[in-house]
Amino acid sequence: MYLKNFVTLFFVIFFIFSVNAEELNLKKQNTEFNVYTGMFDFSDDGKRSTLIGFQHQNEDLNRNTFIGNLSPITGALITADAASYLYTGVQAQYKLGFLNVTPSFTPGLYFEGDGKDLGHLIEFKSELQFSLDLSKRSELGFSYNHLSNASLGDKNPGANSYMFNFLKNF
Repeated sequence: MYLKNFVTLFFVIFFIFSVNAEELNLKKQNTEFNVYTGMFDFSDDGKRSTLIGFQHQNEDLNRNTFIGNLSPITGALITADAASYLYTGVQAQYKLGFLNVTPSFTPGLYFEGDGKDLGHLIEFKSELQFSLDLSKRSELGFSYNHLSNASLGDKNPGANSYMFNFLKNF
């Protein structure tokens, strides 16, 4: 039941974001939205769960640095077990032709719901995303992340997740 609802919600959001902004006569902005779905904690058979998430990046805030183009990101994810993670952090962007490599680091707040106990309210997400340009304004990607509390809590089991991403610039 949860999986069916998540898949339906993902495709509704995918459809909304796939509409071309110029066709809607919207003012051109430098905002990127990332909608993703995948498997939360795929390496733990007992607490594995589907997830869906949303991430925002404002390209006006990008900065070129000695380690690449950095920008702030903010997002949230929720699992089928009602666990959720609200985060904000930074990502780097590296373009290799039509392939984009995007590592990120985002501290955030984790709420267990009926999902896995990660040991603390504060968790840190390290992620690596690979995406391909579909057009000038959209990308399709795959990402892997690890959530950990860096031993802030009495226990630190961590969670490994993978996601399929659809990114759209508006």
